[in-house]
Amino acid sequence: MWVTMEEIEILSWLTLDAIKKAGKVIETVGDLQTGHCQSVFCIIEDDHLELCYSDTASSYIRRYEDKEEFEVALTKRKEEEGEMRFDENQGFDEDEFGEEEEEEGEEFDISDESDKF
Repeated sequence: MWVTMEEIEILSWLTLDAIKKAGKVIETVGDLQTGHCQSVFCIIEDDHLELCYSDTASSYIRRYEDKEEFEVALTKRKEEEGEMRFDENQGFDEDEFGEEEEEEGEEFDISDESDKF
C-alpha cells in the first residue's frame, strides 16, 4: 500500500482544538494526563485527519488520502499507545473509607467555642 498522507506542524493546541470542533471525532488514542501525546482521529467533509497533541515534541495534523489509510493509521496508533481497558473496580473500598472517616471524627471536637472568647 502506498502511503500518501500529508503532515503539517502546528504550534498551538488552540488551532488543533478549533479543527477538532469543526469535525466529527471518530476516536481518541492516548492521554496527555498519563502520556506525552494524544491523537484525535476525525473527519471534516471528505478529509480524514489525525490531530496529534504533544507536550514533548511538535504537534501536527496528518491528512490521509482515504478511509482505508485512515483506519490503518488508527489501528497502528492504538498498537503504539497500547489500548487500556477501563477497570470499573478502580478506586477506594467504601467500607474501608467509611471506617477511616469515623476514626478521624472521634479524635476531634468540633463544637462551637466562639462564645467562650
